[in-house]
Amino acid sequence: MANESNSDVIVVGGGVVGLTTAVVLAESGRQVRIWAREPAERTTSAVAGGLWWPYRIEPEEFVGAWALASLAVYEELAARPEETGVRMVEGVHGETALDGLGEWASRVTGLRAATADEYAGVGLWARLPLIDMPAHLGWLRRRFVAAGGVVEERTVTDLAAVGARAVVNCAGLGARDLVPDPSVRPVRGQLVVVENPGVTTWLTSVDHAGSESTYFIPQPGGLILGGTAEEDAWSLTPDPAIAEEIVKRCAAVRPEIAGARVIEHRVGLRPARPAVRLERELLPGGRVLVHNYGHGGAGVTVAWGCARVAEQLASV
Repeated sequence: MANESNSDVIVVGGGVVGLTTAVVLAESGRQVRIWAREPAERTTSAVAGGLWWPYRIEPEEFVGAWALASLAVYEELAARPEETGVRMVEGVHGETALDGLGEWASRVTGLRAATADEYAGVGLWARLPLIDMPAHLGWLRRRFVAAGGVVEERTVTDLAAVGARAVVNCAGLGARDLVPDPSVRPVRGQLVVVENPGVTTWLTSVDHAGSESTYFIPQPGGLILGGTAEEDAWSLTPDPAIAEEIVKRCAAVRPEIAGARVIEHRVGLRPARPAVRLERELLPGGRVLVHNYGHGGAGVTVAWGCARVAEQLASV
């Protein structure tokens, strides 16, 4: 594998972090290839709810800057929703208060306490990017190819053997075995997609102490209902009992959801880590290996901010 590519950079992994990083690298003038073991449509990114918000990700001192950099990009992309899959949509984060968030929250335009009419409890109202992940992943791939990038479906087993002057590891959960890094662990998320009965705003109510949460997110393909956060659970098979409970929790907030026809069930494994690994190491021959993984439940939220740091680290 060591001498198979004449690319300046090879990005390993084709989820939202890998694709976004590859776009930034390619548009900086580098020759870039993505090596991914499966197409973006089959990654965890494709089944994500797609709401911008720093969720289950550390370290807090860096996450805010990465998230805000990404927010600025999504706000621009929302001007072309049919093309990019990004819209600005109003909603409420239940059981959340400003004084419980980092400094970054003060820079989110319009973020404020929810009124009693908006939420029956403590909550934050916001108008945030909502990313239709299948559409957005397709748009990222087209943008990457337009910048001269090449996507190849292949499995990498040794990062040091990848033949490029710089290798960027965006393998997500795959980094657990590839690096190897046993601190990368799955956090299983199960979702139910139903026909939207007329819900136009999103809502989240997350129990950070438990594995269950309640949220609904209106996307073009249906209303996404969630969810779960089951640590160290590897099963990709939807659990019917969990799906039933998800619908019940969402219907307790919006009763019209109870009778909505189920379109599909989804399961994704968030690539959790005690902290995002975003750093470089030197390989033999003066080559560079950049790690950009461990984004937990916020890969799309920090994708552009992390991509820009990775691009700087990849400079040889």
